[in-house]
Amino acid sequence: MRAWVFGGQGTQRKGMGEDLFARFPEHTATADRVLGESVAELCLRDPEGRLGRTRWTQPALFVVNALAQFAAREEGPAPDVLAGHSLGEYNALVAADCFDFETGLRLVKRRGELMAQADGGGMLAVLGLTIARVEALLRSTGVTDVDLANYNTATQVIVSGSAASIATVRTAVRAREGARCIPLATSGAFHSRHMAAAATEFAAFLAGMEFREPRIPVIANATARPYPPSGVARLLVDQITSRVRWHETMLHLIEQGVGELREFGPQHVLTPMWRAALAEPRAVDPPAGPAPLAAPVPAAPAPSAADPAAARLGSAEFRADFGLRYAYLAGSMFRGVASVELVARMGLSGLMGYLGAGGLPLSRVEEAVAQLARTPHLDGRYGVNVLHDMSDPGAEEALVSLLLRQGVRHIEAAAFTTVTPALVRFRFRGAHRGPDGAPVAVRTVLAKCSRPEVAQSFLSPPPQGVLARLVAEGGLSETEAAVARELPVAGDICVEADSAGHTDGGVSLALVPVMTALRDRLTARHSYPRRPRVGASGGLGTPQAVAAAFVLGADFVVTGSVNQCSPQAGTSDAVKDLLATLGVQDTTYAPAGDLFEMGSKVQVVRKGTLFAARANKLHQLYRQYPGLDALDAGTRRTLERDLFRAPLAQVWKQTREHYLETGRPHEVDRAESDPRHKMALVFKSYFARTNRAAQEGDPAERANYQIHCGPAAGAFNGFVRGTDLEPWRERHVDLIAERLMTGAAEVLRLRCAAYG
Repeated sequence: MRAWVFGGQGTQRKGMGEDLFARFPEHTATADRVLGESVAELCLRDPEGRLGRTRWTQPALFVVNALAQFAAREEGPAPDVLAGHSLGEYNALVAADCFDFETGLRLVKRRGELMAQADGGGMLAVLGLTIARVEALLRSTGVTDVDLANYNTATQVIVSGSAASIATVRTAVRAREGARCIPLATSGAFHSRHMAAAATEFAAFLAGMEFREPRIPVIANATARPYPPSGVARLLVDQITSRVRWHETMLHLIEQGVGELREFGPQHVLTPMWRAALAEPRAVDPPAGPAPLAAPVPAAPAPSAADPAAARLGSAEFRADFGLRYAYLAGSMFRGVASVELVARMGLSGLMGYLGAGGLPLSRVEEAVAQLARTPHLDGRYGVNVLHDMSDPGAEEALVSLLLRQGVRHIEAAAFTTVTPALVRFRFRGAHRGPDGAPVAVRTVLAKCSRPEVAQSFLSPPPQGVLARLVAEGGLSETEAAVARELPVAGDICVEADSAGHTDGGVSLALVPVMTALRDRLTARHSYPRRPRVGASGGLGTPQAVAAAFVLGADFVVTGSVNQCSPQAGTSDAVKDLLATLGVQDTTYAPAGDLFEMGSKVQVVRKGTLFAARANKLHQLYRQYPGLDALDAGTRRTLERDLFRAPLAQVWKQTREHYLETGRPHEVDRAESDPRHKMALVFKSYFARTNRAAQEGDPAERANYQIHCGPAAGAFNGFVRGTDLEPWRERHVDLIAERLMTGAAEVLRLRCAAYG
C-alpha cells in the first residue's frame, strides 16, 4: 500500500512552489482571487516577511501542497491512503475529493485568521521522553493549563499552554536527564484548550457547508483513524483543540500494510517520523549464517525528528540528496571498525555512515554489503569505503565491481593521490541525461582530501584518457562517458584535517576556506549544473568544533574517532575501555603499515600501549639497515622477544605464506632478491598483527595494541563527562550525532546573541 502525507505549518520556506505556479495557472489565479493578493509573490519573494505569520503561512502552504499533489496525480497513480499533519490534513481531504481546491483554501484562510488571533500562549517541543514521562513531568510541575498538543514520535511530544506555564515546563525538562526541549515560534497555544474560542468561531463558519465522503481513506489527526463517511466538519473543528496523534497515525498505517510513504511539503519532516515508527515495533531479521562484521543488526530506537536549529546547519541540498536529518556523516574506520551495525544504526536513525571496508577480504565486504541491503527501512542510506592501495590496484578494481553488482550507490574514497579508472567507473555507471538534458550521475563519490592538488583532481571531470580507456574496455558506454565530461568525479569532497589513521596533520582553519574557494573556481570553470559540496572532518569531538566547521563554510561534517568508542563500533571492549579514558593529549604519530616504506604517518593512541614507540623503532631500523641479516644481535633479540614473539626466520615464513595465499607472489619474488624489501614485509606483519590484536582485545598483546584515533576522542570524553554519555556503552552513534549537532546549533545561537 502507498500513503501520501502532507506537512503542516513550520515546513514553509521562502521560494516554495517555484516550479508549480506556472504549471497550474488556473489554480494560481483562483488562489490570488481568494487571498486578494499574488500567492506566487508571497511564496517566492515574501517582500514583507509575512510567510512566517500564521494567517499567511497556512493558506500559502496549503496552495503549494495542493499544487504538488496535482502534479503527482498527473505523473502517476493515486495513493491507497492519505494523512496530513495539522494544516496538512486539509490537503489530504482535497486529495480525497471531500471538497475542491477553492473550498479548501477558503477553509484554511479562515482557520489561519482565527488561529492568528490567539495570543499569550506558547508551545514547547520535548525531546527524549516518552508521552507517559511527559505527562508525569507535567504533573510534577504542578501546572494545570498545559496540554499535549502533538504526539509526533515515541520520544517527541509538543506541549501547549500559557506562556508562564510553558516557561515552568521548560525549566523542568532541562533538569531532567536525557531530555531536551525546544521552544516553538508560534503566536499561540495551538491544539489545546486555549484554542476553544477559535474552534467555536470556526464551527460557525462551517455551519451549512456540505462535504463529500472521502474517495480515499484519510486518517484524522484527532482520532488516528479514518474519517467516517460523514462528520468531516466535526473533525475539522475538533482538530483545532485536539492533540495531533501523528505517532499513532504512523503506527496505524503500518498495521494496515503501508510500505511506501510519499511526503508533500517544502521541507520533509514527516518522513523521518515514518522511519522512526517503522523501526520502533520490530527488529531487523538476522541474516542466514554468521554476520560478517557484527552481530545481527538490531533496529535503532525510533529517531527523534530533526532539531530545527541543527537541521539548518550546512547544506540543505546535501541533506535532501542523501535523505538525512542533519548534514552529518559517520566516516569509515579501517577493518570494519565502522561495522555493519554502526552503519545500519546511522541509516535507521535518518543519518548515514560508511562501512569500513579497507583491509577486509573481498568475501567479508560482500557479506557485509548484502546484510546492509537486506536491512529493512535502510532505504539505501549507507555507503562503503574504497581505500586506495598503490601496491595492489587490482583489489580496488575488484571491490568496485562488487559494489556495482550489489547496487551500492555511495562510496567514500580515501587515501587517493589522484583519480583512478575504478573510481570513474563507479561514479558514472548509469549516468544519463534528465528530461531537461542536464547531466545526471546516479552514484556518489565522497573524496577525502587533505591536499588542494588532490581535491582539484576530484573536483574536475575525469581525464579524457581515463574515459577513453573505460569506453574501449566496456567499463562505460559512450553515453555515460559523455555525461562524465560535464560533471566532477566527486559530487562531494571532505577536507580531512588532523585525524585518526592516515593524516597529513592539516589544519581545518587553513584547509576548509582554501578548498571551498577551489571548489567555487572549478564550478565556474566547468559550468557544473550544481556546485559540489565541501565537508570537514578531523578533530570534531565537541559542539564547538562542529560549529566552527560550519562557520568556516563546510556544507557537512564527517566524524570518525568519536564513533569508535560506541557500542556499534567493530572493535573490542578493551579498546573502548581505553578510548573512554583518553584526553586530547593522548594520541601520537606512527608509521602507516600499508605505506611503511614511504614513511607515511597514522595517528594512534599513545596512552596504555607501546605500539607507537615500537612502530617508529621499526621504521628507524628499516632506514638504517639494508636487511634483516644486517641487524645486530641485541636488536634482533629485542625484536623477537618484545615485538614479534618469534624468531625472525619464522616470521618471514609466515609472511611469505600470507602473500602467496592472497595471490601476490610477485611480492615474495621481489623479497627473495631484495633483502631490504624482505625486511619491510616482515616489519609490516607487525602492523597487521597489532591492528588485529586490538580489534580482538587479546589481553596478551595489550602493550602492542594499534588503535587509530585522533584527539577528537579525548575532546568528546571531556564534553560528555558527568552526563548520560560518559559510559561508552551509552554512546550510540546516532546519539553522538544528535548531541554534537544540537550542541553546535546552541553554540552558534549563543555566539550570535553575544555579538548582537
